[in-house]
Amino acid sequence: MSTAKALAVLISLSLCTPALALTLSPQEQAGKRLYREGLSSSDAQLTARVGASDLSVPASVLPCASCHGRDGRGRAEGGVRPSVLDWQRLALSQGARQSNARSYPAYTDASLARAIQHGVDPGGNRLDPAMPRFELTLADQRNLTAYLKRLAEDRDPGVEEGVLRLGTLLPADGPLAEAGRVVRAVLEDGVAQLNQQGGIHGRRLELVVADPGPDQASAEQALMRLLDQEQAFALISPLAPMLDQRLATVLEQQGVPLIGSTPRSGGSLQMFDPLPGIATQLLSLAVHARESLGLAPDGLRVVYAGNDQAALAEQVRERLQQQGWVLPPAEAFTGQAVESQGIVFLGRARAFAELAAAAQAAGREPYLFASSGQVAGAVATLPTQWSNRVFLAYPFVPGDWTEQGLATLAGLQQRQGLDPRQASLQVNTLCALQLLTEALKQIGRDASRERLVAALEGLHDVDTGLTPALGFGPGRRQGMAGAHVVAVALPGPRFISAAPYRPVPDSP
Repeated sequence: MSTAKALAVLISLSLCTPALALTLSPQEQAGKRLYREGLSSSDAQLTARVGASDLSVPASVLPCASCHGRDGRGRAEGGVRPSVLDWQRLALSQGARQSNARSYPAYTDASLARAIQHGVDPGGNRLDPAMPRFELTLADQRNLTAYLKRLAEDRDPGVEEGVLRLGTLLPADGPLAEAGRVVRAVLEDGVAQLNQQGGIHGRRLELVVADPGPDQASAEQALMRLLDQEQAFALISPLAPMLDQRLATVLEQQGVPLIGSTPRSGGSLQMFDPLPGIATQLLSLAVHARESLGLAPDGLRVVYAGNDQAALAEQVRERLQQQGWVLPPAEAFTGQAVESQGIVFLGRARAFAELAAAAQAAGREPYLFASSGQVAGAVATLPTQWSNRVFLAYPFVPGDWTEQGLATLAGLQQRQGLDPRQASLQVNTLCALQLLTEALKQIGRDASRERLVAALEGLHDVDTGLTPALGFGPGRRQGMAGAHVVAVALPGPRFISAAPYRPVPDSP
């Protein structure tokens, strides 16, 4: 092969192969572990001294990254602003700097070690007492210094000069295949629209889709391939229920943000769900039951169908109790009639219809409350005696759609040939992409996963044109805190607004 052809092949391979993460020497890798986890290369227990009293704590409790961030840019907290650990800024500045009548000479390896171990900067100034003083061996200090010199180059996976890579898990076969096709169409359309406008901060978005396969093992392999080989920067709207118990753990271990639906087992600080979870939706129905239907504090019962709903049912029961309801233990539905003024149901549509039939056979007519996402497919089969006795929670209704939002949705459906009857899934995915896009724009070109999480957490009152305003906050990872309440009129069915969206009150 000629030199020219060989060069062409290498260039072609480089264009189609994801860029690898920064290559670090063994010494730098050890320094990275110390920086992020507070662990020595020798696995010895390192300690840090905190505050004026020199309280001694394990360094793993207060690693450098806990305050300065994995990217070294610092996060203001409790009135303290940690320094930006950019070696160009710390050590390669020209001469000493003067500020507030203090001298700030450039750092050297020796003065950096003094600052880390004794809390004194190169000018002899005491650093903020909030900064721990670490007791490091000479080898650990050298490792840490070596890594800090590369920290600014150590970009998170998926962040390249001209590309930012997103990943998702979408099944190609099985019961979720059609939903996977819809989500993929929405994401690919949205990414194409953004790239036609120049991408985000000069980077083109790239979507990598992996099939989770039929079981947990294959799904875990697909997830790790996305993170390790494809180097996805963040995950968006995955459909992989078989990872329900593992996803949060993996994302937290690797610091990967996810924007999409929360698993039934619960979320984490890395997961941001545009729409309210089932528990929050059911709390909206309970507020309506108390305020508009006049149910007594002991007038509700939580009923679930299927072992996979048991943990969520208990979570709902606990949250209802916090709102003042007096409830017996959640009851598993196995075909029996349930005696109560109102039944809060969790499970699939078929079981919901069977619950209504069992109550009818026993001569009972309780109010039935459920999430539309779980049972809406069953209401058309209910007899007329259930008219205005069934109340469903909807995160959004067509009345939330603005002219611009409707145009966005209609344009998507037309371009991708999507069925308007699948609007709920389409809107959920559109909202996830819109929130991610807004956060990426806010963090600027210097993108990191940590900065993305902080930007998402700071989003408030985002107008999607398709839902009530969305927003997150410290510890809050669902974009909405309530749902619309819709009554079902039969025959038909006809869906009648019973209560507009409003946030569910916090627990007393």
